Amino acid sequence: MNDISSKRPLRIAFMGTPDFAVTALQQLLNKNFNIICVYSQPPRPKGRGKKVQASPVQQLAESAEIEMRHPISFKNKNDIKDFQNLNLDLAIVAAYGLILPKDILKAPKYGCINIHASVLPRWRGAAPIHRAILAGDSETGVTLMKMDEGLDTGNMISVQRTAITGNTTLPELHDQLAQMGGDMIVEYLNSFDIEQGIVAEKQPENGVTYAKMLTKEEGRIDWKQSAEDIERQIRALNPWPGTWTIDQNEKRIKVLAAQVNQKNSNEELGEILSDGVIQCGQNSVLQLIKIQPENKKPMDINVALNGGHINQGDIFQ
Repeated sequence: MNDISSKRPLRIAFMGTPDFAVTALQQLLNKNFNIICVYSQPPRPKGRGKKVQASPVQQLAESAEIEMRHPISFKNKNDIKDFQNLNLDLAIVAAYGLILPKDILKAPKYGCINIHASVLPRWRGAAPIHRAILAGDSETGVTLMKMDEGLDTGNMISVQRTAITGNTTLPELHDQLAQMGGDMIVEYLNSFDIEQGIVAEKQPENGVTYAKMLTKEEGRIDWKQSAEDIERQIRALNPWPGTWTIDQNEKRIKVLAAQVNQKNSNEELGEILSDGVIQCGQNSVLQLIKIQPENKKPMDINVALNGGHINQGDIFQ
């Protein structure tokens, strides 16, 4: 085990659910930290077949033969007691998905550390990576935070930043921030001082924003928006919930990739002008690059045009 204290390894619980959290857990395991228990959201039905699946974090924990727990909530006193009985030094939390009550936050000797995918206090909440791209932010990052009872309001331990460019997609940024978070928590634990405990500073009072949870309806494209806004929407919301529109035959078409066209035009909103260029708001136009017609495979725009899946003059709703 990694003897951080020079006397004994810290007793650590890891709490996380999706792929973002897997990266940090894998790095902690690779470095032989003393992960004595893993918490994750319970297995749930997923996909078209609604087959019950364990979360990515649970799958990793079970493959590593670590004790696995997935309470529905921490309203049950027995679940709280079970957590307290772990006699933890620290809990590491990454996209867990459950609110941690005071009794849980105070159970580990040194507290709970959250790996949050934004530069706090910007984008507190559930979907910080998506919201940063949607808003056109020029940068984001990861904050290690000592958790308190508020929504991502805890004191900051450390922050790292990275640029968001006009080509940054959600999967790329997700993976980059997940790796960054894993690197940061490993570095922090390697230098953890049991005499000092967690040293952190308050978040700035200015610049607070909230990254509310995404809904499927947010994926529908509103052609009244500018081409720039729509292009960011496409980069931010694929693969989930995905970006889509309705054609004149009431069929759903997913828009998987596009780029802003520099031309100015003032045709009917949502109209295909030529070569897959589509009219947007503010006299702007968007060049479609890849789409997926309903019940079809994803295809490049020239294939869609040549196959008659969309045509010049069509109007998307």
